[in-house]
Amino acid sequence: MPAHSCLSVFIPQTTIHCKPYDVWSRGLKMTPLGGGLSLIPSTWEGKEKTLTLINVYCPHADPGKPERLAFKMRFYHLLQIRAEALLAAGSHVIILGDLNTAHRPIDHWDAVNMECFEEDPGRKWMDGLVSNLGCQAGSHVGHFIDSYRCFQPKQEGAFTCWSVVTGARHLNYGSRLDYVLGDRTLVIDTFQASFLLPEVMGSDHCPVGAVLSVSSVPAKQCPPLCTRFLPEFAGTQLKILHFLVHHKQDPMFKQSALQLSNQTQVQMRQNKAHMRSTRPRPSQAGSSKGQKKLMSYFQLPSSHPQVSPNLELPSLDALVTPKTTEDKVMAKVVEVQTKASKAEDEKDLRTSFWKSVLGGPLPMPLCRGHGEPCVMRTVKKPGPNLGRHFYMCARPRGPPTDPSSRCNFFLWSRPS
Repeated sequence: MPAHSCLSVFIPQTTIHCKPYDVWSRGLKMTPLGGGLSLIPSTWEGKEKTLTLINVYCPHADPGKPERLAFKMRFYHLLQIRAEALLAAGSHVIILGDLNTAHRPIDHWDAVNMECFEEDPGRKWMDGLVSNLGCQAGSHVGHFIDSYRCFQPKQEGAFTCWSVVTGARHLNYGSRLDYVLGDRTLVIDTFQASFLLPEVMGSDHCPVGAVLSVSSVPAKQCPPLCTRFLPEFAGTQLKILHFLVHHKQDPMFKQSALQLSNQTQVQMRQNKAHMRSTRPRPSQAGSSKGQKKLMSYFQLPSSHPQVSPNLELPSLDALVTPKTTEDKVMAKVVEVQTKASKAEDEKDLRTSFWKSVLGGPLPMPLCRGHGEPCVMRTVKKPGPNLGRHFYMCARPRGPPTDPSSRCNFFLWSRPS
């Protein structure tokens, strides 16, 4: 994707790493689809050239939706038309980002087992866009060069995308979908390196980048296409009145707001009247007028029952229990222990009953390849098995020849 790509422009005595969507970075103008960075490499004998950087994310084609493939191919052709038009206008062009196609079999781990790998429409399109460095400029080849394969033509396992669901990145079971493509002259004259950064985590893609040896020249005006909707680059000074815009209210909205305000005021009046009617009057609260004294809160209420003076209190001798004997103490201890054992038995009985009713999850089956507990997955593909659960090996996906990768164990879960 666009955020996973980077471009390093080498300036004498410094190296500047520019993010693709930075409009300004130390005087360099890196802009998608328009404008450019003026470059003067040593091989151009002082001539000034413009570099246009196209940072792109190409659509993904879903096998179950044929219309997505048609949309993807239309996007590809429009991208190619735009890039070739910029080349014809005299600008150098770099296309970088997620093209969502593994070009060659070396760029896909499982290309050998894929049917009609070379016949994929996206790969055929890249065949017409990209050419090898050894091809002659006058032959019918693409105008662009895959910069990574230019420097690493036979590097295997150079992938930029892995499935997060299957954990394929752990065993480097992926594909190369992210590229830095440059026109032939630019790659031959200015590219010094092209690299991948698979150790950078945080996404299912990893960053890709390239290093160019050029000297930058400040442009005379802002890039027209990337700044056309930015008022601060329009060349005119903004006034404070531009930020104070009067919004006209809809008459219907104003009328509804007025009705709501009137209803709120009526409701408030009704609430106040209800509170006055329910408030106790002074004659109801008590015959005393004025502020109460603090001692009035410590007096017994009139409804409190009075103690009869003829009530006989129990004697002290009746309250004192006679001294218990040793037999009575032992009987008490035995009685307490018996009650505790009965309570434990009842608790165990209830526990065993609920365990028989609610058995809980069954233990995970072991995969036949490694003898390890499996993981449960759910079918999400539309069809007769949608929503069903099944067990599979818990290890990450990898090459079939790697014994540490996931085995092909599969087992449907029994319906509960």
